[in-house]
Amino acid sequence: MTTSSSRSAILFSVCMAHFLMPFMMSAVGVALPTMGREFSATAIQLGLVETTYILSASIFLLAMGRFGDIHGRRKVFQIGLLIFSFIGGLISQSWSIEIVIALRFLQGMGGAMVMATTMAILVSAFPPNQRGKALGLAIASVYAGISCGPLIGGFLVETLGWRAVFYMVLPLGLITYLITRIKIKEEWAEAQGERFDWKGFALYAPSILMLVYGVSNLSQGGWAWGMLILANLGLFLFLVAETQTPFPLLDIKLLRNNRVFALSNLAALFNYAATFGVTFFLSLYLQYVKGMGPQQAGSILIIQPIVQTIFSPFCGRLSDRIPASWVATSGMGFCAIGLAVASTLAAESSMTVVFLLLGFLGLGFALFSSPNVSMIMGSVKPRELGVASGLNASMRTLGMLSSMTIITLLFSYMMHGQPITLETQPAFLASMRTALLIFCSLCVLGIGCSLGRVKKTSR
Repeated sequence: MTTSSSRSAILFSVCMAHFLMPFMMSAVGVALPTMGREFSATAIQLGLVETTYILSASIFLLAMGRFGDIHGRRKVFQIGLLIFSFIGGLISQSWSIEIVIALRFLQGMGGAMVMATTMAILVSAFPPNQRGKALGLAIASVYAGISCGPLIGGFLVETLGWRAVFYMVLPLGLITYLITRIKIKEEWAEAQGERFDWKGFALYAPSILMLVYGVSNLSQGGWAWGMLILANLGLFLFLVAETQTPFPLLDIKLLRNNRVFALSNLAALFNYAATFGVTFFLSLYLQYVKGMGPQQAGSILIIQPIVQTIFSPFCGRLSDRIPASWVATSGMGFCAIGLAVASTLAAESSMTVVFLLLGFLGLGFALFSSPNVSMIMGSVKPRELGVASGLNASMRTLGMLSSMTIITLLFSYMMHGQPITLETQPAFLASMRTALLIFCSLCVLGIGCSLGRVKKTSR
């Protein structure tokens, strides 16, 4: 049985891991220009520093969730922390951009081991009446990492150089690992003894690889579309294969027979697809249209994750008291309002409008995230918690990819590959407004998915 002190250690470890992963993502983004100058790297190579990490995490998330169910979530979490931390230390010693890219792939695998097990560990350790609060704090840590990354990362890069960003991951990761070794004695492996579905993974991994690579290169021509077709064919074969194995990587019955699980994951997919591209657009809008510098634009965009960080613990506690489905649905509603407001932005729009829409999006995401995760994790059996956690994380990644795909296609069609200048500003604004209207529509679809589970949910 999990004791109170163990729960505190678990919550601290999960929150630290949830802070560290997105912190690294956003801090590395700030470090890329300096890294590029040192290694004389091309723009494509710098893009691969981030894309390779996302690719690796996308490939391994579902598999690592299943490994946790079979071999123990605490064990997979600990090994993932070690890999993520030590590889971060190695990256700080890199002598070429190619080495950085290769090591980022390995670091992504460690990150997948951590992120695929954290939510499952929390749900296993905390009783239902405390689960929302714990999930809310864990999700708030993600937003805190996103918020602090550009600020702390920028300071480290300016004062100590880009390698300092990777130096700091080593002590933080090792401290978290030691706490889990000393304070957490429980292990959760409800699917122990079952076989891992290597055949399913052999179909899933290359399909995700082709999907991410195809989406990242849509502007390059027909071969990228060919990759997307092959990726979808591979995912279809994966789903067929999963119906024919006794111990599948992803139990299709969960999607077919578990209404709450299926609709909650679909709502997460729509939510991330609708909201991920907003920061991208607003960053360009503030700098190219409003004429702000990167630091000033960043200080405005940080409003959204700050609002999310403040309200996520409260929203998690709220879902312990009233049906989580209603809380999550109201969150999607706030996101839809924020996106609708964003779709009206023009060159002459007041900054008050920007502040308002960032606040609406931050509050909406806080209301949606932890209650939705709570519903997903509460709708499956203990032996399926790792897979549920991994699939939810995969929905997040696929939602982000979908968002960037929409943006890439619109830029290609409406701006014809031209850079953003004073002359092309009207085309950029038209592309942004069109994309944000599409995102708003996706949010409305997400509200439909969220409402579809209300009658089936009782807390």
